[in-house]
Parts: sequence; structure tokens; C-alpha cells
Amino acid sequence: MWSVCRRPLRQPATQLKPEAAMRRSYQILLVLLGIVAVLAALVAANRKFGVPARGQDYVLRLALPPAGAAMDLPQVEGPPDASRPLVVIDAGHGGHDPGASAGEIQEKALTLALALAVRDELLQAGGIRVALTRSDDRYLLLAERSGIARRLKADLLLSIHADSTEEGGEASGATVYTLSEQGSSETARRMAERENRSDSINGIALEDTSDAVSAILVDLSQRETQARSKEMAWLILREARGRMRFRPIPLQSAAFIVLKSPDVPSVLYETGYISNAGDVARLVDPDGRRIFAEATARAIRAFFARQLRY
Repeated sequence: MWSVCRRPLRQPATQLKPEAAMRRSYQILLVLLGIVAVLAALVAANRKFGVPARGQDYVLRLALPPAGAAMDLPQVEGPPDASRPLVVIDAGHGGHDPGASAGEIQEKALTLALALAVRDELLQAGGIRVALTRSDDRYLLLAERSGIARRLKADLLLSIHADSTEEGGEASGATVYTLSEQGSSETARRMAERENRSDSINGIALEDTSDAVSAILVDLSQRETQARSKEMAWLILREARGRMRFRPIPLQSAAFIVLKSPDVPSVLYETGYISNAGDVARLVDPDGRRIFAEATARAIRAFFARQLRY
């Protein structure tokens, strides 16, 4: 009689003992941790040694004032009498914003030198108070520049710049800009909105008026301010023509943000083309700078004389 020998059944190949399964889990975990560690090391190395892209800094950090913080106002120089007229002179650009450049000459340094020259010329003759939006190499937002003039209750804002072109240095000469009609209407609409009701126009608080009245007040104030701004631009041309070179159409208008104050006459003075060797030579030369300062100071005095401020 045949005897049957029963052998124990083998476990399926895919089934592992508990000890083997635990070892396999540890191995997988170690592999994943290794991948995470490599990625973390790559990120850290890239932050520390990464090459800036296209010549730009890897991270640009700007020191901004806390939200809602009051902006420091510049010193007012000249007569201590507050009834004397006040002109705010704004040197364009500054800080990390160099403006246009020609070799080692940067617009921000050129405009500051011209602003200081006009200030000194005015203070030397007396009778007019002067404040600079910046007296060193610092950055200001465009709205801050006109905001300084409004907070100081200035009688005039003069913003000094130097133009630039890519036309091979062919363009030359100065240009005086006032606010365009389009920019004026945009300002009127914006300031009449309810969220801007904390502003006042010529001493009248907009928060105490209706939307329609606010729009009318802003528009009327802007029209008067624009007329006085154009008068200042014409006086600059009158005093400097024959002593400085101007473009064929020297008086122009544009919607520059710095000109959009509704109650401070504002003029932007493009003193010449920094891309033009002749203009740059004139603006950096002490005699050329003196001529610019004298003509501009005379125009400012004539403007205030016409306003019967003193």
C-alpha cells in the first residue's frame, strides 16, 4: 500500500515575514530622507551662491516705512516769516533709481546739483523760503514728492530732471512741462472719490461736501493751478532763453504724476539731454550751472511777484 507523504505548503513569494517587511520599510524611508536632504542642500546652496540672473541682484530689499507712518518733511530754509512764499525744489530720481546716465554721470546726481544751485541762488538774495524734497542720495516715491509740497503748503513745486534719448545723441535742449488736460481731469475724478475724502482743496475739506461738489471744487482748483503752472513755465522760458538751449517746442504738457497736485502750481523742468554731450557739458560746467540757477531763480521771483505774495 502506497503511503502518501505530505509536505508543508510554501508561502507565496510575495508574502514577507514581519522582520523582512520592517527592514524594507526602513530602507524606503532612508531613501526618501536622502532625497529630501539633497534637495534641501541644493536650495540652500542656490540661495547662498546662486548667480544673479541677467546682471540683476538675486534679492532686492527696500527699506519701507511702516504702513500709515507719517512722512518726514524737509527743512524749510530762508526767512522765518511764514507769510513769505515757499518754493519746493524737487531733484528727480535718487537712491536706487539713478535715472538716465551718460558714462559716469547719473541723472540723480546732476539734478541734485542743479537743485542745490537754485536753492543757494534764492537764499542768497533772500525773501523766499526754500525746501528740497531731497538734499542727499535718497529714493522718494513720485507721490511723496508732490505730497511734501502739499503738506508744507508750498506756493510752487519745481521738479528738475534731465532728458534722455536713444537717437544717437541728436536731441538736445531743455523742455518745461506742465500738467496736461487729461492728467488734470484724471486727478479731479480720483480725488473726488470717497476714499480720498480726507484731502482738502484750498482749505475746504472734501469730506464735508457731496461727490458732485467735491468734483467741482477739485476741477476749479486744478484749472486755477494749471493756469499758474503755465505762467511759471513761460517765465522760465523768458528768463533762460538766449542763455540756455531749448527744444524747438520748449513748453509742453504731460500727465507726470509729480505735477498732479490740485492746489500747488507745479512745473517739471527737463534741463537738457543727458544723452547729448553738449547738454551734459553745459550742465556739469560751473558756469553753465550758475547760468541755470540764476535764470531759474529770476523766474521764480517773477512768478511770486505776479502772485502778489510779497
